[in-house]
Amino acid sequence: MNASEGSPPAFLEPLLGIVFDLDGTLVESNHDFGRMRREVIRIAERHGVVPGHLSPELTIAEIESAAIAEIEGSGAPPGNRFRFEAETKKVIDAIELEALPKTTARPGAPELLKSLVSRGFRLGVLTRSSEEFCRQALERTGLRDFFPFLRTRSAPGPAKPDPEALRLLLHEMGVQYDRALVVGDHRIDAECATRARVRFYAVLPESGGEPAVADRFRAAGAAAVARDLHELAEFLNVARLAAT
Repeated sequence: MNASEGSPPAFLEPLLGIVFDLDGTLVESNHDFGRMRREVIRIAERHGVVPGHLSPELTIAEIESAAIAEIEGSGAPPGNRFRFEAETKKVIDAIELEALPKTTARPGAPELLKSLVSRGFRLGVLTRSSEEFCRQALERTGLRDFFPFLRTRSAPGPAKPDPEALRLLLHEMGVQYDRALVVGDHRIDAECATRARVRFYAVLPESGGEPAVADRFRAAGAAAVARDLHELAEFLNVARLAAT
């Protein structure tokens, strides 16, 4: 099968590092993202955003960015932006942690990561989750020891999907951009990777998602789309190791 038929193209050898998204890619936490978005919008409107200007159909990152732009451009007191950011962080952190007791590893994750480590890949996590949730989720699912490198939204500086967040993590990992791969299950993972000029592989949701979701990932720059982590292991040539 050639690349146009769905098999992944050869990456620049040697591939040194792989950066994984967390929620939906490595673990399933069933976050209440709808509630998060509604809460962020409610807080934004309290701090100067015109009601109805923000849509709950946007991602949380998009809602926050649009809210900050409107707050800063509205002539509101300078402290409004910082109060908005602080209140938003507190609310999202709390909602995230509510999901922790039901967070589980995605099928195939431990085997895949063990195989990648045995092959000498450097592994990192880039997530919009908080540092606390990320660490506890990895501990709870038995995946923490695979990841010496983590970058969460709690880290100083930009957060995903800003490509600089990925560049900072790769610098910490000691991996060149053209020797790296990003794996994720959401369009912001694709956006972050492609803007940083780093190869991106998509993993479909456990449900499989809508029929057109794979096409949307390819249109967003995915070099390959895996049905699950088992197929991702095949793409990375570690499937046989993962099965042992």
